[in-house]
Amino acid sequence: AHSLRRQYARRKDEVVLDAMAALSCSMAMASGVVAASGSRVAPARCVSVSAHSAGMKSASRSVSVGESARRGLPQCMEMRRAAGGRQSVVAAAGLDFAELEEAVVAEADDDDDDQFFAAPAQRAVRKDGKSSKEARQSKRFRKAQANVPGRMNAQAPMAGINVMRENATAKFNESAEAHIRLNIDPKYNDQQLRATVALPKGTGKKVRIAVLCQGDSIAAAKAAGADFAGAEDLVEEIANGFTDFDLLIASPDMMPKAAKLGRALGPKGLMPNPKAGTVAADVVKAVGEFKGGKVEFRADKQGIVHVPFGKLDFKPEDLLQNLKAIVDAIDANRPSGAKGIYWKSAYISSSMGPSVMMDHSALQAMPKEGN
Repeated sequence: AHSLRRQYARRKDEVVLDAMAALSCSMAMASGVVAASGSRVAPARCVSVSAHSAGMKSASRSVSVGESARRGLPQCMEMRRAAGGRQSVVAAAGLDFAELEEAVVAEADDDDDDQFFAAPAQRAVRKDGKSSKEARQSKRFRKAQANVPGRMNAQAPMAGINVMRENATAKFNESAEAHIRLNIDPKYNDQQLRATVALPKGTGKKVRIAVLCQGDSIAAAKAAGADFAGAEDLVEEIANGFTDFDLLIASPDMMPKAAKLGRALGPKGLMPNPKAGTVAADVVKAVGEFKGGKVEFRADKQGIVHVPFGKLDFKPEDLLQNLKAIVDAIDANRPSGAKGIYWKSAYISSSMGPSVMMDHSALQAMPKEGN
């Protein structure tokens, strides 16, 4: 046995040999390298020949003398199955190659059906027959989803809005939401999308606005509809934990003083930003726009834009105008790094209802308001 790979087994007097070395080991034993004493073998040490069997996962076990006789194996031979699929034959000295080969083949044939061709594991099935996703959905949602066309059946603009409104069955006035997937990767600076859009028919929500400005602009901002307005005093209140507003608008001269608010307002998305239109020299105009229905949108890490475009108590025509304004704003603010096909898919849904796939090409082809 010249090319044997040796490693110590559980007992120091056992040597584990690979199946590829079984031939060399058997030839060595048959040629008298390992001595035998007559017909009854009583060696001081044993040789363990291992054979890897693909797919065998049974635990470690050994074949008793009675079982060896039943299988037709010599009593001087012991077969073991190690965890992880290692099948080993512990043979006493004097075992020739024919007996060794027959023992390994016989053991493999016995486990052929059970081990090598085992059926794949079956997924657990709930008693009610529902999938794990369906089990997390309410009866109301599943009933509404059954009335919605398939996910790959794009609907015309007005038809899709009607389907969404008909299947909004929650007990409150739900919001209408647009979810648009774009062919961009926002981890690159030239493929990020963040902008604002003024919805012609408004959002249907009451927006609480705080304004950071100085001098006469404070009174003008409050007259325009701002809920809170101030200078250093408002900065200190926000620094102490006051965040009872949905939007914070700041004039450029107040941004250095508002810089210390980044740690408190940044994670909440309330920090003023020029891209979002919340840093404006004319704070009165900015307050009027956001009170009138101006909303901010951005692409998330997957390149999907989520933006509300009204309430379900709006007229279908009003919802369609708001949706068209969002589509036009996304096209107008296309990132410079966006290559190839820009739009992938577009869906609309109510707050608690199923989604409806829209034909975004038809939305883009619609004439703009006033044309």
